[in-house]
Amino acid sequence: MKTVQRLLGFWTVLVMIFFYLPIVILIGYSFNSSRLNIVWQGFTLDWYAAIWRDQVLVQSLYSSLYVAVVTTVLSVALGTAGAWLLFRYRFPGVRMLSTLIFIPMIIPEVIMGVSLLIFFVAVHLELGYSTIIISHVTFCFPFVMVAVQARLAGLDPSLEEAAQDLGATPWQAFRKILVPYLAPAIVSGALMSFTLSLDELIVTYFTASAGTRTLPLEIFGRVKKGLDPTLNAISTVFILSTVVLVIVTELLKKREH
Repeated sequence: MKTVQRLLGFWTVLVMIFFYLPIVILIGYSFNSSRLNIVWQGFTLDWYAAIWRDQVLVQSLYSSLYVAVVTTVLSVALGTAGAWLLFRYRFPGVRMLSTLIFIPMIIPEVIMGVSLLIFFVAVHLELGYSTIIISHVTFCFPFVMVAVQARLAGLDPSLEEAAQDLGATPWQAFRKILVPYLAPAIVSGALMSFTLSLDELIVTYFTASAGTRTLPLEIFGRVKKGLDPTLNAISTVFILSTVVLVIVTELLKKREH
């Protein structure tokens, strides 16, 4: 039994190395003074400074932040409202509706990207930032909904009733009692939505126009042309930002319990 456990542990370590070693190498070479990523010539921060001199790269970063912020706001609104309605009201087909809502969380991104592209073409909606945002909200708001539903599962129904007995309107009870109670879950879902939207490439690739460039699309386009140390630097910034957001999300989830 111990031998099997050791083999499984060894296999787990190999898998983790396979996943994270390329990321570690990328971060390391973002500090390489050579323009050739395969040759180490010394430590430098020049490539991080070069990011802000590249106007196209900076503009694509601003575009990604704009899309991520709008996506997060809409996802929080839809996810919180949806979770509350499914918790508050019972109606026929609620389980089927919940299943349909959560499908975008597990469906392959290529299939989602192609299906959304076909939909936008069918309804004659011009591709651009609006279609990117709609696409991102489609797979982001279920994450908010899951987080809020988990928080609602531990809600004492008497809290809302007590507030209304004391003279609060349903809206006041929701705003002053439920929203503070749900705040950790809402923030956790918002951070997850922001991270997913900021990093998204495949769905964005299918739903963006030629004139709309988010940072993942810009990086993807440049990588196909050749190695660029600036991309190592901006990718490192992306990775560290994502790690920070994920850590904050997990801390908020623990706080819920």
